[in-house]
Formats: sequence, C-alpha cells, structure tokens
Amino acid sequence: MAEPLSQELLLPAEVKQLVGASNPDEQSKLLLELGIPHRLLKQRILVSRFHVREWLAGRQLVQSRGVNLAAVK
Repeated sequence: MAEPLSQELLLPAEVKQLVGASNPDEQSKLLLELGIPHRLLKQRILVSRFHVREWLAGRQLVQSRGVNLAAVK
C-alpha cells in the first residue's frame, strides 16, 4: 500500500532545516541550486522525502519536463 501524501512530503519545518531558510522563494532557489526537485504551491514548498534520500545518497536527480516530442520519429 502506498504511503499517504502527507508522509511522503517534508514538513515546512523540515524544508527550513534542510536549506537553512524560511522564505519559500529562498528555499526554492536553494533547492534548485542543490538539484533537489520541488514545487512551489501557494507559498509552500513541496519536497519529496524520496528525492532528499536520493540526493543524500549522491544520486543524480533529473527533473522531467515531459515527453520530448522532437525526439520522436
């Protein structure tokens, strides 16, 4: 059974602890610099625990922008 979304996402205090900033815009900037995928939703940063674990393990995280239709022949 899948984990509820509330358990998959970092709490706002955990995001603040991870990046050392409390302003969502600053948090987003720092997460982008670290290469951790995230979303900004109504002045709240959404970060997956899975992505943070992968980042901590040194794995390259690639944000998908969807299907590259130019590459389809």
